[in-house]
Amino acid sequence: MQTPQRRPAAGTRASSGAGVIAIEEHYWDAEMAALFTGAEAARPGPLADRLADLGAARIAAMDAAGIDMQVLSHGAPSAQRLAAEVAVPLTRRVNDRLHAAMAAHPGRFAGFAALPTADPAAAADELERCVETLGFKGAMLHGMAHGLFLDDRRFRPIFERAAQLRVPVYLHPSLPHAAVTSAYYDDYAADFPTVVRPAWGFTVETATTALRLILSGVFDAHPGLQIVLGHLGETLPFLLWRIESALARPGQKSIAFREILTHNFHVTTSGFFSTPALMCCVMELGVDRIMFAVDWPFVENAPAVDWMATVPLCEADRRRILGGNAKRLLGL
Repeated sequence: MQTPQRRPAAGTRASSGAGVIAIEEHYWDAEMAALFTGAEAARPGPLADRLADLGAARIAAMDAAGIDMQVLSHGAPSAQRLAAEVAVPLTRRVNDRLHAAMAAHPGRFAGFAALPTADPAAAADELERCVETLGFKGAMLHGMAHGLFLDDRRFRPIFERAAQLRVPVYLHPSLPHAAVTSAYYDDYAADFPTVVRPAWGFTVETATTALRLILSGVFDAHPGLQIVLGHLGETLPFLLWRIESALARPGQKSIAFREILTHNFHVTTSGFFSTPALMCCVMELGVDRIMFAVDWPFVENAPAVDWMATVPLCEADRRRILGGNAKRLLGL
């Protein structure tokens, strides 16, 4: 194992060859967040303040940890609970405001588009506008949309357009379906509220979405489509051998599950700073499929950067994860 590197002192920036690029870093647009309800509603406090900031405070926190760039994405559920007549014009305004923040801080912020999934054709057009006109690097989708998994053929125009534009779609968690929450988690949610969210529920929902996308045939139709999963792949790299083995048993339709996962998916370190888990991803997916992320502001920047300095990888591979792979995938 190499000698751990020191994190840059507060107020300085990292100087690795590719730069340090964190690609799952969230914010909330005030107009959109005002429409969130129930467990997803905004609550005043330091977290809400951090989500609202796209300026000096965010950049100071990046500088203190040695992060050169954040790829910004609207937090869950974004526009995926909203009716089309609201979501279509709203996401355009939201994306325009994010573009303004990017333009105000060149080189520090890039963006993933929010999409009005209630109208998949309009969502595809908005993705194209954001990429071709505003310089966005892809889109982020959050869990189920309008009660449907994203593999539903109604959403196919979004993935088709992403493939045509050669930009990735980042699959991010959102709250599980209410019936799933009731059946799986209600017994323990009062004492362990995170079991519904990052401790377990988020991972199950997002891994299921990714699994269903692979089974749906979307990658047969669009072999260049690229998907990003956070949290070191939402358990799928660990389970890859067993899934591939089980799907090869008699009675199954033929599918190249491993080939798709290792050629059409990337994973990030967001909120998951575990060396054994990272090394599993390296062994199953290859280092070129792994990108650095923090999950700001739900997770602090410094532990993510400090951990990456300790992982048992050569400097070239560490730099690929910290920024080189994101630069290549996103065209930064």
